Amino acid sequence: MATWGDGRDRPAVAAQLLLAYRHDEAPAWFSPAQVLATVQRAALAWSACGVPAQVQAIEPGGRVPPGAVLVLWSDAAAGGNFGLANLHTHSLALGPAAFRLLQQRNPSHPAGDTLQMVVSHEMGHFFGLMAHSRRCVDVMSYYDNGRGERCFTRQGAMPPTRGDYRALLPTACDIARCRALNPSPQAALVTR
Repeated sequence: MATWGDGRDRPAVAAQLLLAYRHDEAPAWFSPAQVLATVQRAALAWSACGVPAQVQAIEPGGRVPPGAVLVLWSDAAAGGNFGLANLHTHSLALGPAAFRLLQQRNPSHPAGDTLQMVVSHEMGHFFGLMAHSRRCVDVMSYYDNGRGERCFTRQGAMPPTRGDYRALLPTACDIARCRALNPSPQAALVTR
């Protein structure tokens, strides 16, 4: 489970996660139901590592439940990225401008796939995976470190191009890392 060494993995932010989705400021081509389903798919996939997760929709201007991770659309909170996890503010921000630019430059690109990948990746940080994977296919990967090094494929080679290798949902390796950080109480009883 090679990582870039760019962060220290740690247990999930809570024993159970509640993700509260607010649709304000979303690009027009993403319906509230579509994005909510995207968040639900990611939460369900990540919960396989032993940290239960629930998702609920919040109406515009509605109150965020205490302790919930707010999933919202905000260019400021996303910092110019497609998405950004902020563990201090308990927010997973999606960048409307980045998705608009993607739509403008490549309207045939499946933006729903990019949305799923971004939500799954950023959600992984709340499950404790802070370091990014060196395996291109892992949802917790990124492609290069800005110093000429690139992620590698399943066969251990560097990809020939910067194509889209990343999974849309956590891979078995992502889940294994998460389980190692978040051992279940039942597993602790068995090992004693």
